[in-house]
Parts: sequence; C-alpha cells; structure tokens
Amino acid sequence: MVINKISMKTASTKTLEKERYRETYPGSLSPLPFLDRRTSDRRISDRRTLDKGRTKNNITKIITIVIPALNEENGIGRVVREIPINKLKELGYGTEIMVIDNGSTDKTKHIAHNNGAKVIVQPIKGYGNAYKAGFANANGDIIATGDADLTYPFSILPELIKKMEEEDLDFINTNRLKNVSTKVMTKSHIFGNYFLTFIMRALFKTPFHDSQSGMWVFKKSIWPKINVRSSGMPFSQELKIEAYKKGFKCSEVPIAYRARIGDVKLSTIKDGIGNVLHLVFKRIFK
Repeated sequence: MVINKISMKTASTKTLEKERYRETYPGSLSPLPFLDRRTSDRRISDRRTLDKGRTKNNITKIITIVIPALNEENGIGRVVREIPINKLKELGYGTEIMVIDNGSTDKTKHIAHNNGAKVIVQPIKGYGNAYKAGFANANGDIIATGDADLTYPFSILPELIKKMEEEDLDFINTNRLKNVSTKVMTKSHIFGNYFLTFIMRALFKTPFHDSQSGMWVFKKSIWPKINVRSSGMPFSQELKIEAYKKGFKCSEVPIAYRARIGDVKLSTIKDGIGNVLHLVFKRIFK
C-alpha cells in the first residue's frame, strides 16, 4: 500500500508539472514519445493547419527547421527572424520553425515562442536527444537544421533547397572549414574539426570535409531508414556517416560560419575524445 501511495503521488506530481508548464508556455509541446493525448491532438491540428496553408498559398511542400537550444536567449530571436520565410514561400515551401529546448533556465523558450517558433521541450539532455525529438515531431517534407547561437546562415536555405531539387539530392551537409577564420573559431577548435573529419573520412570513406557541421538539409523520408544511435555530440558525425553509407545521394556546400552569441557549450577535450571514440567503436561494431 505504501508503494502504491508513493506511485500515485509521483504520477499526480508529474501531471501537475505538465499542466503548469502548458499554462506557462501555451505554444510549446512535449517531445515524442512523451506526448499525452492532448499534445498528440495538437500535432494533428498543426498538420491540418499546414495542409490548409498549402492549398491557400499554392504551397506544395513544407520545410521544418529544427533548432536545438540550451540557454540561448541572446541569439534565438535573431536566429528565428533570419529564416527567409517569404523566399521559401516563393519556392513553394511552407515553413515550420521548431525550437527544441533542452533544459534552458533562461528566457529561450519565451523568446522563441514570441518570434513565431513552435517550442518543444526535450527533458532528456543531449544534442542528439534534442534532434531526435525534433525530427519525431517535424511535419515537413524536408528538414533543415542549425544552432541557436547565430553561427549558421539560415538565409541560404533557399539556395540549398534549389540545389537539392536540381540535383535530386537526399542530404546536404555544410562546410564551415573551407573559409573559416580564427575570428569566429579558435585555432584549437579548427584543428580539432580537421582532425575529426580526417578520421571519419579515413574510417568510413565519406565525401564530407566538415564532419562536425551542425547545419544539414535532408529529405525527411530518409530519417526512418538510417540508424543514428548517438544521443550526444557524435550525433552530427553519425548522421552524415549513415546518410552516405546507406546509399543516399549526398552533397556538401561551403558556408560563411559566424562567431557565436552567448556562452560556449562545447568542451574541446571531452567532446573531442568522445567523438573519436564514437568513430572507432562505430567502425569496429558496425
């Protein structure tokens, strides 16, 4: 009986926390598979709204921009506003902007919501976990990604979409390293990125020249067909490896990488070692 009372109390507390969260952030959702029926109904409603928009505006496809965020109140508003919704609309794409909050304690959620983004809360920490929640909730035919710190130029999305259509591509990676400057990335990070890219290319024969870039554009249809297990920072390199090794048509485009706004979240040594070990183990236990 004591155990049952504790379980009932815990369940009641969790329900109350969910209700308080929804009252505080009415425009936000919980990530799959943490959805309850009301949130699931909201997803269906969102999809119906997007479908109506397609018919009304002669939009044939939808692109979902997925942006993971952790305490990025200084940059998230500018990032969301930079997304070229009108230019994408001219190409026939409706736009769904999705910010995946991964445990922020600042105003990231508020600012993202106030700038028109759909906010999804992923309570399980991890770069990969945030993206998995976003991809699970995405309604788009195409998914585009990038960070919430203003480092990636979302303004180039229309030209990436054009390239994807003209060349019938499944996956596009972006290359920060071709024109990178020490003004936007430290020498140690530049070296680390080149080193990780070298290892990935050597072990998996991939064509990419920036294994750690966080800006990709790909057809949502390929996501269920690849096996990306990482929940943390190696998610980025594993996604590229899987897309290429599974035979999907891939390409890479150089971008103008920018200095980040806000505090750096990466740990050069810890994350670097973790990524190297991930590559080695993935190669051995493929």
